[in-house]
Amino acid sequence: MLGLMQDQPLLISSVLEHALSAHPWSEISSRTVEGPMHHCTYADIGRRAKQLANAMTSLDVQPGDRIGTLAWNGYRHMELYFGVSGMGAILHTINPRLFPEQIEFIANHAEDQYLFFDLSFAALVEQLAPRMKSVKAFIALTDRSRMPAIEVPNLLCYEDLIDGQSSEYAWPVLDERAASSMCYTSGTTGNPKGVLFSHRSTILHSLALCTSDGFGLSSADSALLVVPMFHVNAWGMPYAGAMCGAKLVLPGPALDGESIYELMRTEEVTLALGVPTVWMMLQQHVEARGLDPAKELRLNRVVIGGAAAPRALVETFETRFDTRVLHVWGMTEMSPLGTVCTRLPKHRTARLDELLDLQAKQGRALFGVSMKVIDADGSELPHDGKASGHLLVKGPWIVSQYFRGEGGRILDDAGWFDTGDIATIDPDGYMQITDRAKDVIKSGGEWISSIDLENAAIGHPAVAEAAVIGIPHAKWQERPLLVVVLKSGKAASKEELLGFLETRVAKWWLPDDVAYVDELPHTATGKLQKMKLREQFRDYRLAEG
Repeated sequence: MLGLMQDQPLLISSVLEHALSAHPWSEISSRTVEGPMHHCTYADIGRRAKQLANAMTSLDVQPGDRIGTLAWNGYRHMELYFGVSGMGAILHTINPRLFPEQIEFIANHAEDQYLFFDLSFAALVEQLAPRMKSVKAFIALTDRSRMPAIEVPNLLCYEDLIDGQSSEYAWPVLDERAASSMCYTSGTTGNPKGVLFSHRSTILHSLALCTSDGFGLSSADSALLVVPMFHVNAWGMPYAGAMCGAKLVLPGPALDGESIYELMRTEEVTLALGVPTVWMMLQQHVEARGLDPAKELRLNRVVIGGAAAPRALVETFETRFDTRVLHVWGMTEMSPLGTVCTRLPKHRTARLDELLDLQAKQGRALFGVSMKVIDADGSELPHDGKASGHLLVKGPWIVSQYFRGEGGRILDDAGWFDTGDIATIDPDGYMQITDRAKDVIKSGGEWISSIDLENAAIGHPAVAEAAVIGIPHAKWQERPLLVVVLKSGKAASKEELLGFLETRVAKWWLPDDVAYVDELPHTATGKLQKMKLREQFRDYRLAEG
């Protein structure tokens, strides 16, 4: 027997229509590429998204067509989020920080029909346009007076495109399992692979962000999206914001510490989301200027994802900013949210050091994500916080296969997806990543967590950034090498750093050597590129012993 409930599909257009009905006055504040701040409302976004949908209809955009973007976080990009997906096309956000050859590959593999771009990327578009085989026209996200002087075929102006179009548009009733957006992940071997999200998966994921065990997002929040809109749909925040009526603050291309701090202050930001490298720059700005963020800001929680949050970073937010850190974990293949490190009632009376230990973990799974860890033989390991193994996930917003079937079959017989991470899960359900499977250091038959070593090293006051890689060793198979970037004007000898680590990690984990570099290689989304680092140190030799 079926339930007697109305059957309405879960669609991105329905989220926008809810925003227009329930909180049309809620604000979106953007720092534009041109410089000035721009302020609008969900009502404005809705009106212009419908004008955009009408404009794309006039361009003969069909359901399922991929529409590419090379754009920062801004109000026009948000209009694309709703206008493109709402009409049945697929929003394909491309990471502009990738190498040009990767961007070319991605656009051609997706067969993007149109490409919208911010002025920051005009020169890049001019370079790549002749090689983007499927793109019919390139649309600059600006007005007529600021159109770039570039040699690009079929160059259109965004404001001209939507100007004069009707703000009345009847969103089509789509199958909720229809594709809505697409991101390519470079976290796999070989060429980047496309992850195709559906309307249904996007709505379910957005609902999770609004729960108390998610981000607790609500209409009371002013949320700063430092995480880029080209990185897994800004972790779902544009949709979740429209769902609950949160004010969204979009920083454009200015992601330095000074610019972020100023936005936090002027826009009265309560919630901010980004990767650790951005928050490190913010904290360095606060230290250099002698600022008092606890008094000057309204910030009450910071979401840190994309890479493990160093303990020192979490502690600074807790003590100097008076701000709670929500450590999160996920992947492009997971839409991306998998876990959030929220506190349980048992933690209400916990000491700061106990809370910092807790917040080193990636957190507990939300409803919609199932997790388990298995050993090399595929046997499930206990949730005791000690047994570490390969982390597998499944759920309604987790990938089933890559676009065009690239990479072949990626789920096991029971439908589990191997994340490529090594992790533990404790009795309370808190998961902690101990390493990437490809980065774990195996010394004398035992695993050493490069992540734990890196986080410990970053706690030293002279260390700006740290990475740990395995170096071949005749006796122990591999031993750790600590690679360090020092803060400007600071010094720390090898002996000092190893002495600092000696009280924080197991003695047999201590790196065999320390190397100093000016900078570490990062991916386009801010993650350490261990592969490049291993290549850089491939001829490095440790003292045997």
